[in-house]
Order: sequence, then structure tokens, then C-alpha cells
Amino acid sequence: MKKGNNLIRVFTGTEVLVYLLKERLEEIGISALIKNDFQSGITVGFVSGVPSAIDLYIQESDLKEAESIINEFVQDNEK
Repeated sequence: MKKGNNLIRVFTGTEVLVYLLKERLEEIGISALIKNDFQSGITVGFVSGVPSAIDLYIQESDLKEAESIINEFVQDNEK
């Protein structure tokens, strides 16, 4: 990831959905970072030690380029 930019959360979802969106973003050259409380060692509130939601972050400077992919992904995966 580029240094000097701010990370912003662009999506929260299940592990499968987060990894799918991360892959789509990386296909167009946008680095993405996955963060969850489970990996950080914070396990309060998790049943069986598995987080129910994971966050996906990108650089704020990449948001404009990523926005259409994120919006399309969210629409395609709404419940």
C-alpha cells in the first residue's frame, strides 16, 4: 500500500464477500487491506472464535477509482 495516505473502510461483510471484493479491486491495481477484531486478538463477542463481519480498507486516494466497483459489488450481493 502507498505510504502517506489515509485508509478508509469501504466494505464490511462476511469473510467470503470481503475476499471477493478485495480480489476485484486488486485486479484493477487497487491495494486493499482486510482488518478484523479476531486477527487483532480481540475476541469478545465472537461465537466459537469466528468473526461475523470483516472490514475492507483502501487508500482514500483510490476511492474515486474504486467507487463504481464497490457500488456494483454491493448491489450484486445485497440480501
